[in-house]
Amino acid sequence: MLKINNLHARVEDKEILRGINLTVNAGEVHAIMGPNGSGKSTLAAVIAGKEEFEITEGEIFLEGENLEDNSPEDRAHKGIFLSFQYPVEIPGVSVTNFMKTAINESRKAKGLEDMPAKDMLKLIREKSEMLEIDRKFLSRSLNEGFSGGEKKRNEIFQMAMLEPKLAILDETDSGLDIDALRIVANGVNKLKSKDNAVIVITHYQRLLEYIVPDFVHVLHNGKIVKSGTKDLALELEEKGYDWLKQETVI
Repeated sequence: MLKINNLHARVEDKEILRGINLTVNAGEVHAIMGPNGSGKSTLAAVIAGKEEFEITEGEIFLEGENLEDNSPEDRAHKGIFLSFQYPVEIPGVSVTNFMKTAINESRKAKGLEDMPAKDMLKLIREKSEMLEIDRKFLSRSLNEGFSGGEKKRNEIFQMAMLEPKLAILDETDSGLDIDALRIVANGVNKLKSKDNAVIVITHYQRLLEYIVPDFVHVLHNGKIVKSGTKDLALELEEKGYDWLKQETVI
């Protein structure tokens, strides 16, 4: 699904990623953990193609295709979904209309016609019921006046509608109370399948109690310094990140 070889990236003159190697197969959930400033969100942004980051070395492949020349829009159309730590508000654009536009733009990029209105409404109904979303929520302006939990639930709804091949959840647990965390995690778990993959970026082990990863990778100073099973997250919870400074790159 996703293969990253010796990835180096910087923003302006600051090098942030210093040689990332990572393989994510279909059907897998990978957790990326690490202290502030370790490069977690930069890695997510670079995979998604955000243009403020410059790749100075290395390659990113999605299903065998090199993404080097692909814009963020192209990568989204190819099936990469990135949730944001701080989703933006778009007054005057309802959740439903935003999703209609996103889906039809994706279909257009694949040479397909717009989804018929009845099919779109059926899809919206199915996904909102799956995620236990009130239909009134879908008529509200995108993220305007939403609580933290509502914003994150809305992003999981977008993920459900778009059905990406690779979903990257960048600190989706940030600012969530336990109830909101469970709702978001349950949504992610319902959307997992043998045909897609999920990368969860988080500081804390608590999210991984609900979204159980197949692999955990620890980023420190722009490198993956340790990989393991979900037990590694428990070790981090107990020891913190200071001990990683002595670890060598895998």
